[in-house]
Amino acid sequence: MTHKQILVVLAGLMSGMFLAALDQSVVSAAMRTIADDLGGLSLQAWATTAYLITSTVTTPIYGKLGDIFGRRPVFLAAIAIFIIGSVTTGFATSMYELAAFRALQGIGAGGLFSLALTIVADIVPPRERARYQGLFLAVFGSSSLLGPVIGGTLAGFDELLFVEGWRWIFLMNLPIGAVSLFMVVTFLHVPHTPRKLKIDWWGAAAIILATVPLLLVAEQGREWGWDSGLSIAMYVAGTVGIVSFILIEKKMGESALIPLNIFKNQTFARTQVLGFIIGMGMFGGMIILPLIIQVVYGVSPTMTGFMMLPMVLGMMTATITAGRVTGATGKYRIFFNTGTAVLFLGYMYMVAFLDAEVSLWVVAIGMVVIGLGLGQLMQTTMVASQNAVDAKDIGVATSSATFFRQIGGTLGVAVFMSILFSQVSDKIVEAFQKPEVMAGIQAATQDPAVTSNPDNAGILGALQGGGAGDVTSDSSFLIGADERLTLPFRIGFTESALTVFLIAGVIIAVGFVISWFIKEVPLRDKSASQEAAEQAGMGH
Repeated sequence: MTHKQILVVLAGLMSGMFLAALDQSVVSAAMRTIADDLGGLSLQAWATTAYLITSTVTTPIYGKLGDIFGRRPVFLAAIAIFIIGSVTTGFATSMYELAAFRALQGIGAGGLFSLALTIVADIVPPRERARYQGLFLAVFGSSSLLGPVIGGTLAGFDELLFVEGWRWIFLMNLPIGAVSLFMVVTFLHVPHTPRKLKIDWWGAAAIILATVPLLLVAEQGREWGWDSGLSIAMYVAGTVGIVSFILIEKKMGESALIPLNIFKNQTFARTQVLGFIIGMGMFGGMIILPLIIQVVYGVSPTMTGFMMLPMVLGMMTATITAGRVTGATGKYRIFFNTGTAVLFLGYMYMVAFLDAEVSLWVVAIGMVVIGLGLGQLMQTTMVASQNAVDAKDIGVATSSATFFRQIGGTLGVAVFMSILFSQVSDKIVEAFQKPEVMAGIQAATQDPAVTSNPDNAGILGALQGGGAGDVTSDSSFLIGADERLTLPFRIGFTESALTVFLIAGVIIAVGFVISWFIKEVPLRDKSASQEAAEQAGMGH
């Protein structure tokens, strides 16, 4: 395919991927409005969890189906499922319905992520691939930036075209999805070399049994208690699922959902371990930074997306540069080394310089450094994974790399949020005991200008209620309030966040060590569909 043809196909693929990525972040800023409207604030976590679980679990299944039936029909099915899920979610009448339809959306989204990157591998040789996959990362970065802004804005409308504003968060996927469907149908014609393989239904069932309980406990463990009966049941079910999955995959051989023989390839296996660690360390930083901006700097959830711009710019700069260098030199392993090193430095910078009264530009520098680290790593893991396997396994390799990174990310979010929230109340109480903090609060509460200002009403109420208002579930009472009154909350939150950055840094340091043991396989100069056709020809 010519460069122009590739770009046209990429536009269709990226619009599909934009939908899936946007839907991960768009709901967060609007969730309170949605939950109020559907009368189920206590169930709000399930709407997010349902999407995450189904999109993660279906990723490897799509990869294998794409290898068997060809990418195009499976990708079109994924877009269609996603559109149907979006429309039904947009008309949900209860939180239970919302969670169920979000799960349906997630089933489509799992294919949009992994298949888009697999199709790029089909049509572009590995050496050129980093350049094109960088565009996908730019889409991913911009969608995580725009998500909260779009979600918050739409949720702000009581009604838009006779429908409640928040419903458009899901209904807007209809026109974008339709454009994506049209472009894929019209322009995406990837030659497919058919393979006679059985569909590994037992493997699919086992991977669901392995991942769903573990993702559930990762998301809900803080609520349930990590050592509660329910959590222990999830650990047991997940372990049984993992053992069953390995035994089934061994038996299925080539037809397996994730053929175990590809893990005999050391470059592939070590890259997956590194991807899991990067996912864990990456999401730790990405989830804590928006919270810091909201709690410590009193920025509204809607505007927080814009405040994350330095990190996205760092990511995009590093991605484009790494893609160009890889294309020109054929070398990629260096970015595993430099990426983990730069990401580690970004986290250590935060540990060194972040405190409750530091100005936002100091945090922005740390964000740029973290972004520069992430941008080198995300696409390099993908290119290395795809390049390490035979063309016939490219779908499995792509979906495995996405799957392990997502599992690492989910685990990272669970671990880091637990660390943060287990400390924050105690740290706030400690901050209240500092003489200079108490002196500031007393001076502020005796100032008529402060007590009569409506912006301070929320925090004054929280202080009268005992001091450590539940800043972890709702920090809106800090927005616009007097700095002397918010100081103990900001100190408590910042000190808890430092622990998270430190642990994330340690995890990335482990990744840095592993990165030196990944053998660089020379990048091939033929696309996967070209190689598959040649291999099939030799087979005949």
